[in-house]
Amino acid sequence: MNSYTRYINTVKGLPVDFIPRVPILMHFASEYIGASYKQFASDHNVLAEANIRCAEDFGFDQLSCICDSSRETHGFGAEVTYLEETVPKATYLLEETKNLNILKKPNPYKSERMFDQIQAVKLYNEKYKGQYSILGWVEGPASCATELRTMTNFAIDLIDDPPFTEDLMDLCTDVEIEFALAQVKEGCDTIGVGDAVASQVSPDLYNNLILPREKKLIKAIQDAGAYVKLHICGNITHLLPCIAELNVDLIDIDHMVDVAKVREYLGKKVVITGNLDPVQDILFGKPEKIMDGFRRVYEKAGNPYMINAGCEIPPKTPFENLKALCTKLNYSSN
Repeated sequence: MNSYTRYINTVKGLPVDFIPRVPILMHFASEYIGASYKQFASDHNVLAEANIRCAEDFGFDQLSCICDSSRETHGFGAEVTYLEETVPKATYLLEETKNLNILKKPNPYKSERMFDQIQAVKLYNEKYKGQYSILGWVEGPASCATELRTMTNFAIDLIDDPPFTEDLMDLCTDVEIEFALAQVKEGCDTIGVGDAVASQVSPDLYNNLILPREKKLIKAIQDAGAYVKLHICGNITHLLPCIAELNVDLIDIDHMVDVAKVREYLGKKVVITGNLDPVQDILFGKPEKIMDGFRRVYEKAGNPYMINAGCEIPPKTPFENLKALCTKLNYSSN
């Protein structure tokens, strides 16, 4: 059983030889191959090399396209500045206006940064199809809107101007669907949907404004034949009853969320990935404690489950700690 079949079998609820390992790598991966983050974020060849090297050297089961949240923003017309040691910085196109007509129409195959990600997918597919799972990535409706409007403005809009917020998120959702389907077309078996800002809103606001757009995005991806992984970092305990309606295939769980409660709300078909603390447990932890930690999480989560930290693996994480994360955790039929 190779990485691809191990991953797919887990999503389908079938037995595997051991639990798949799907950590989120960005800064760590770029540093691992001696590249700056500017290179990692601006050149799909560097992003792909970094992920491939890490997968081969540490034993991951998935190749990822995760990089930063401004690829779509750039497609809308934002100016992006690449930084040597951190994620690119993008301008907020709607910071001072609610005029959606000033935005460009992003095209995944013509917008430079979106197309760069598609090229990473094509590279993975050409060289590693059937060997590794290939994870594409899009921003969720709320996160995309925030990248255009700023967090403060978006939070105020949710309360003071719901009609504008709905129009903005509808636009974002349509763009994200097009971007996601392009990645599926080029070889992704799974699309990650990152909607981190959603953890900061109330259940009512999430249910009434954000959830319907996430549903539309997720259904479009699944109808195209791919799986969907929802990534809302932070404490989403208050949103679990709503998230249960999304019908996602996988969900990333941060360290402050009880995986047993996630299983209770989302049922036995959704793959839970997570949820050790990326900093205290992975960056500063010890290998044996990391392995013991994932055994405990797996016991609480049950099947289906995949090994992952609560969020991104921090840069400077000791190699032995990442190897401990990737230890072959025995599959349990219970």
